[in-house]
Amino acid sequence: MSGMGKIGNYAGTQAGMESMGVPGMLLPLVIVLEVLGGIAIVVGFKARPIALLLAGFGVLSAIIFHNFLSDPSEMNSFMKNIAMAGSFLLIFVHGAGADSFDNKQY
Repeated sequence: MSGMGKIGNYAGTQAGMESMGVPGMLLPLVIVLEVLGGIAIVVGFKARPIALLLAGFGVLSAIIFHNFLSDPSEMNSFMKNIAMAGSFLLIFVHGAGADSFDNKQY
């Protein structure tokens, strides 16, 4: 949903990224990772590498965009990103479930 929201507010998201020192030209990659990566995790397609990418993305975005030291109201968003990164690391370690694309025998 976060990726879809970025599509709906493309210019605003791009401006927000640039205000934090992140090149706005990376926004399409962010959207692809969030939308297609999220779908891939749900269906278990290439779950381990995508989970690792999403974990790294979550930690980086927490550090860059949710500075709770200067703005305490950002603590929830920071911790949400870190918690999601931990969940993605569990997928990276354990892989997708039995009914996933990764575990289907063709």
